[in-house]
Amino acid sequence: MPVEKGDTFFQRNFFIDYPYEEVMYRWDYAREKVFVTFYGETEKFKPIPHDNRLFNDALLSGDEITREQYENKMRK
Repeated sequence: MPVEKGDTFFQRNFFIDYPYEEVMYRWDYAREKVFVTFYGETEKFKPIPHDNRLFNDALLSGDEITREQYENKMRK
């Protein structure tokens, strides 16, 4: 289910799984930053731009997941 960029971005952190590309994203609303992780890897230290094409594809076609699901897929 798509994630709305409007209010969601200003209310809470969220995690997106985009299995088609084997990538996940974490939105940190307090810092207003997007972080990326590919399956089986650790999260990239440097945030990506909010207008990144793959991130926006994930918002449209990916699934919102929990922090636990996000952390588990990083380890696999």
